Amino acid sequence: MGTVEVDAFEFCRRKEARSGEADVASMARLATETLDSSGKLQWAVQGGADGRGHPLMQLQVQGDVKLHCQRCLAPMDFHIDSQVDVIIAADDASADVLDEQLLDEPVEVIVGSTAFDLLLLVEDEALLALPPAPRHEVCGAPAKPVDAPEKKESPFAVLGKLKR
Repeated sequence: MGTVEVDAFEFCRRKEARSGEADVASMARLATETLDSSGKLQWAVQGGADGRGHPLMQLQVQGDVKLHCQRCLAPMDFHIDSQVDVIIAADDASADVLDEQLLDEPVEVIVGSTAFDLLLLVEDEALLALPPAPRHEVCGAPAKPVDAPEKKESPFAVLGKLKR
């Protein structure tokens, strides 16, 4: 997978923006979760700050991937359409503190760096957008009829027959 490295803190401070397209095949972790590695993801990242002044990246990821339906095991198309705000922390300790402070807010907190790979962030978000058990709304395979349960003879009826 190629890289798109930025200084995460400067990227946010300067309110920079980047966007692009990435092949699913170039994202090893995502490719292993999909049926095949075809498909492309479009992504966009906008730097800035949240209302409290914390460095913030607004991430958008869109694209189509192929997954296995867990119900019928046939291939299925899945559209990823994810938007997330990501607060950038200086280190793990700061990330833990920010995570506690922002517990009720719809943001993620991650540790940034001066060599921050935006494509890893895109791949992480695409992975988080995948359903844990992908299923078609309606599977194409006809439903198998449920057989009526076999009536078993009661053990007491068997004892009753022995008594005669």
